[in-house]
Formats: sequence, structure tokens, C-alpha cells
Amino acid sequence: MNDQIAKLKEWIDNSDNIVFFGGAGVSTESGIPDFRSVDGLYNQKYDYPPETILSHTFFMAQTEEFFRFYRDKMLCLDAEPNAAHRKLAEWERQGKLRAVITQNIDGLHQKAGSQNVLELHGSVHRNHCMRCHKPYDVQAVAQSTGVPHCACGGIIKPDVVLYEESLDTHTLDASLRYIQSADVLIIGGTSLAVYPAASLIHYYRGHKLVLVNKSETPADAKADLVIHGPIGEIFSQL
Repeated sequence: MNDQIAKLKEWIDNSDNIVFFGGAGVSTESGIPDFRSVDGLYNQKYDYPPETILSHTFFMAQTEEFFRFYRDKMLCLDAEPNAAHRKLAEWERQGKLRAVITQNIDGLHQKAGSQNVLELHGSVHRNHCMRCHKPYDVQAVAQSTGVPHCACGGIIKPDVVLYEESLDTHTLDASLRYIQSADVLIIGGTSLAVYPAASLIHYYRGHKLVLVNKSETPADAKADLVIHGPIGEIFSQL
């Protein structure tokens, strides 16, 4: 165990007010790709970049093409939690971790056993009719073809925050409160490039800001501890 990981372990062992804020890198070790890393497959199969397809404008204008991409790339229902998800759930059970704040929509934190998960960008596991607001589970979308419709005729929309849409204010406010009062704030698996979520780091008032990510982030210089590497691999040593 290197000095950085040993220091992180010490902080965790001595804290009962940890908050974790994570992004796509938390789930890549579970086989869920970071769609922002555009590969040749996207270019071959789709006429638009992921950020365009996953926008409110595109959803409303080209709904069938949206769902073709969404089912193909955003529904990874066979994925299992990795060491990072499991460690966070363990810390919560031990009374150390107060909340998981995530930009991910895959539900893997809950699948690992985490209870207090704040999903800034929603979840693929929740869907609703745009007309009558009837709720639907993920299978209603996964097993449908074309544009999924409710019995009333309305379009079933995933409860995920698309580009151009606002974050849920209740989820955002709760996230801010947890971050402001945290003793240790661990930010993992995110490049801190997606706003407004990335701005949450500025509300932390403590002196144990930890960044765990494969690559450098704009906030590395502000952190009290920086560890570069796969988060699941690092968390498995704690």
C-alpha cells in the first residue's frame, strides 16, 4: 500500500461523516462504457455524437432514433457492482458514509447495497408516461421496440436528465447539504467536466478533499489528496 492510499485509509478509519461524489469512471470497471469517450462504433452506427442524441431537443425531434441509441448504449442491465460500489456500501453499513452522490444512471450503487444514493442525473430504472405520468420500470423500455408508449398513448420517457434539462432541485439541494457538512469528501471516477454537477466541489468546507481518478482533473491542485488510478482497484485496498 503506497503512502497516498495509506493516508486515505487513515482518514476513512477516523471519520463517520464521509460523502462520496462519483461519475462515469465508477462504473467503467463494471463494463459500462463512458459514452463521452466517442469510439469508432458510435461513428459507424449513429449519425450524431452521444451528447446530441442525449439532448432534450433530439429526444423531442427524433424520438425513435433516441431510443435506438438509448437501448443500445445506456441500458447495461447485466452489469454488476465492482469493488468501488461494494466498498461504499460497506462504509455506509459501518456508519462512516453519509451519502453517495452520483452522476451515473445505472443503479449499481443500490444494487451493491447503498441506501442513501442521490442520483443527480436520474436513473434508467425509473420511467414515466409524459401524458398521464404513470410510472414504468426499465423493462418497459428495454423490451419495447421503436418508441415506447403508455396504455393512454403517451410516450414513456426515462427519468434521466438529458442535456438542456435542469437537475432536480430537491436532489441538488440535498447533495449540497451533505457536501457542505462532510468531514471527508471523496470525488471519484469523474473528470469534473459536466456542469452543474462538477460545481458541487466548491461547496465543500472541510480540509480532506480526496480526488480519485484515472486522469488529472481541473480540481487536482485544490485537493488535499490526489490518487490516480482505477477507483475499484484503489478502493479494494482500503
